Amino acid sequence: MIRKFIRLIVLFIILSSSLLRADEGMWIPVLMEKFNIEIMKEKGFKLSAEDIYSINKASMKDAVMIFGGGCTAELISDRGLLITNHHCGYRSIQSHSTVDNDYLTNGFWAMSQEEELTNPGLTVTFLKWMKDVTGEVLKGIEDGMSEEEMSDIKQENIDRINEEAIEGTHFTAQVKPFYYGNQYFLFVNETYKDVRLVGAPPSAIGKFGGDTDNWMWPRHTGDFSLFRIYAGKENEPVGYSPDNVPFKPEKFFPISLKGTEPGDFTMVFGYPGSTYEYVPSFHLQMLTRDIYPELIDVRTKKLEIMQNAMEKSRIVRIQYSAKAAGVSNSWKRWKGEIRGLDKLDAIAKKQAYEERFREWTHEDSERNQLYGNLLSRYDKVYNEIAPVRLARSYFREVFFYNGVENISLASGFSKLVSLVGNNASPEEIDEVLESLRKRVSGFFKNYDPATGDALSVAMLLLFEENVPWKYHPEEFKRIMEKFDGNYQAWIEKVRKKSLFVNEKTLLEFLNSFKSSGVKKIEKDPIFRLAQSAGETYNGILSDYGELNQELVSLHRVYMKAQMEFEPGKLFYPDANFSLRVSYGEAKGYEPRDAVFYKHYTTLEGVMEKDDPAIYDYNVPEKLRELYRKKDYGRYAPDGKMPVCFLATNHTTGGNSGSPVINAEGHLIGINFDRAWEGVMSDLMFNPEQCRNISLDIRYALFIIDKFAGAGYLLDEMTLVE
Repeated sequence: MIRKFIRLIVLFIILSSSLLRADEGMWIPVLMEKFNIEIMKEKGFKLSAEDIYSINKASMKDAVMIFGGGCTAELISDRGLLITNHHCGYRSIQSHSTVDNDYLTNGFWAMSQEEELTNPGLTVTFLKWMKDVTGEVLKGIEDGMSEEEMSDIKQENIDRINEEAIEGTHFTAQVKPFYYGNQYFLFVNETYKDVRLVGAPPSAIGKFGGDTDNWMWPRHTGDFSLFRIYAGKENEPVGYSPDNVPFKPEKFFPISLKGTEPGDFTMVFGYPGSTYEYVPSFHLQMLTRDIYPELIDVRTKKLEIMQNAMEKSRIVRIQYSAKAAGVSNSWKRWKGEIRGLDKLDAIAKKQAYEERFREWTHEDSERNQLYGNLLSRYDKVYNEIAPVRLARSYFREVFFYNGVENISLASGFSKLVSLVGNNASPEEIDEVLESLRKRVSGFFKNYDPATGDALSVAMLLLFEENVPWKYHPEEFKRIMEKFDGNYQAWIEKVRKKSLFVNEKTLLEFLNSFKSSGVKKIEKDPIFRLAQSAGETYNGILSDYGELNQELVSLHRVYMKAQMEFEPGKLFYPDANFSLRVSYGEAKGYEPRDAVFYKHYTTLEGVMEKDDPAIYDYNVPEKLRELYRKKDYGRYAPDGKMPVCFLATNHTTGGNSGSPVINAEGHLIGINFDRAWEGVMSDLMFNPEQCRNISLDIRYALFIIDKFAGAGYLLDEMTLVE
């Protein structure tokens, strides 16, 4: 049965590939020749599938990489120079920023390789090759096995596949499921660990419009930053050393100065994070009814506190800029998803589809036995998992993600307490102490006590009001009862007693640490709350895990059933942070009645928004001067400096920093966002309004050359007129 279904997947795709013409989908590059290349050529693409992905010659895949832990970047020179989004490099830029050297506000430009800044912990990862290993992963699986039995067999097979794939190399391997575990691919990767900051525009360019413009069109954000990969003498991945040399890539992207016209072919090549296109209506109901509204309220409060503090202090602005940006990003997306799904009437459409599916299952006794109770089982599990997922989300928001900030710091000391309690060696303890010193210094560099206190009080109040009593940690119940809900009073008392509120005190404690000091940690009020919250959270995770495993099993069966139900449809796999191709065209859209958005913006729009009184809209004087003089060099056609453009490519989180490529394989833009009206594309794609927003590469070149005076970097690039 399982092998038969694998054959069905391939057959469905072959039979229906010629029917697909919409720009929806994130496609597997190794399968482009078989399933997509003819459609792409019809849309204007002039290269071959092997130019996109090949293991026999240099191809585009060799110029695209995972940047850090969740973005994409691409090579633009033969000396390891890469470009990604400003917001992808933001934490690295912030880590080098101080009040005296405020690179966030003023930008940073290395005028030679000697001036480039190191970034410990920052990595880039290239795909070497990928392979369909479905048969190998499912070897030994038989119908009738329990989920636990199947999981154990698959994991054993996966471990063997990974081990054999990288034997004798420095590569890493990972097997990822597709179609909810109906198909599997092996990915073999290579990671470089010496990545240095080369250049970044000031936030007034790289983050122009801030949270107000985030997810919105028209957009005027110069969202890019430059880094360089360094390698050992043999071009191999090594840790930082002053002896390292610029990485020599197999492939880098030529850069086009031609720009885009409506209808021009566009291709995005990158690492989209996750999508959920094939889930049932119950999933959408859970998100829009139970989860998103609550989380929006929590993050609204966080943003109110952070933004108020950032407006009053330059130091706090530096400390909390990245935090506020992270909080705001999902906050605004959740709002957009609710709106977009409602506009599409998505739940009703899913329900109508499910009714047709239900009728189809009842038409055949064998189908009815396999799939007849799928939807009723879904209904039951989603009703059970919704409150658990909400509790899990609240714990993350309050205790672990820019909520009660000192809790996350204190929780990191659990390992030290455990090591001492288990009589670990002095060497092991010293290693953890050194790690904690770095953690403490990093925490307090980006922490303001007054802002932290305000966040703590607000988050604890929301937690008390909105999280059921059964999910309250025991230590939180004690605090709530003792202080009668007056969390400000608790904070004031904690400040007099806790280690985790003062950097100097905590570092002195670590520097003179003795095993007996564990008692002081264990008695600390913040540590006690952190431990209690962690214990309760682990229980929630256990409950959530069991219910989610039921959903995983249902998703796998439902995915298989949908493919049988619609044999004429080409099912692209959901995103899972693996390398994907999406293709489309440059195109505007109608966001609402009587309004049409053009597919591009210009520097004139930047100047229209210019407002020195607002940090995110205060255009640098140098840029104003270039605008007044129309000093755009060769980057502005017809005397207008392009900034951003729209296209119909299907993208999501993780595609930030992805190259946008034209029909000739040249770089024309850097993907960085989606239009707000189409952010529900993670759940349901609307071709009328789903648009990806990209930085026009010519604006980046203009900023590097004319604004920053770092034109020497362009000498490394291949520019195509």
